[in-house]
Amino acid sequence: MRSGLKAAVPFLSHPRFEVIPTDSVEDAVVKWVPREVTVTVTTSPRKGLEATLGLTERLSKHGYRVVPHVSARLVVDEVHLEEIVARLTGCGVVDIFVPAGDTDPPVGSFESALSLLVKLDALGRPFPQMGITGYPESHPAISDDLTVQAMWDKRHYATYIVSNLCFDAATVRRWIRRVRARGVALPLYFGLAGPVERTRLLNMAKKIGVGESARFLSGHAGWFLRMGAPGGYNPSRLLDRTGVALADPVSIVEGVHLFTFNQVRQTEEWRQSVLASLALETRSESATQQ
Repeated sequence: MRSGLKAAVPFLSHPRFEVIPTDSVEDAVVKWVPREVTVTVTTSPRKGLEATLGLTERLSKHGYRVVPHVSARLVVDEVHLEEIVARLTGCGVVDIFVPAGDTDPPVGSFESALSLLVKLDALGRPFPQMGITGYPESHPAISDDLTVQAMWDKRHYATYIVSNLCFDAATVRRWIRRVRARGVALPLYFGLAGPVERTRLLNMAKKIGVGESARFLSGHAGWFLRMGAPGGYNPSRLLDRTGVALADPVSIVEGVHLFTFNQVRQTEEWRQSVLASLALETRSESATQQ
């Protein structure tokens, strides 16, 4: 096994699978995803928070550790926030992910992730773990300076960072070094796209919403075109090229966050194949040493 991939394999033992709340995803998760895998549930302007909350409650009943996305711009006011907190704590949620969200204008009084994090702090920090987004590449609607400042401002409230999709290993490595050089010491989850098919991504993009699809495709047009070509995107290849940096203790990487685009079976099969390859290699090395 390649050295970078081997270094990153321990992160795959207890990863996070990100899913989108659709009608069929609950059954797919229950059928294919082991209970030791944390499941995160996205939210979007098109589906709203209710779809996220409902799926979170159902997956929690199935025994999963679920991390819902609570998009700040979809929260109406403090009363609405308290209702959300009550529902999530009521089903055992201890970890949420707080993005600003793409709703424009906001539906209520929260315009940023920071404003929601501040209010949650005033409510007594009902969730021990709270994640925020990191951007290895430029955000299509926010300048790099603002994303850097926002991460710095949110570090007092958040407990970890999840890196947004990036398909260039060198960019990921540089970004991790910059984050640590700025003094941001929050643990990091490396955001990695699973083995998604191009046609599947297009279908999911339609379900997510036209606006979000356009932003995603405009930001990753080159990668999207390469997906259908021979030798296109492969999560193992990207993980191999970033693995050594991820495993470096200085990077403070906590784990891998897999963007499944609801291809949970394919993502889990890929994960198991990598883990099996490592186990086989370890046994072979042990036999050779004996």
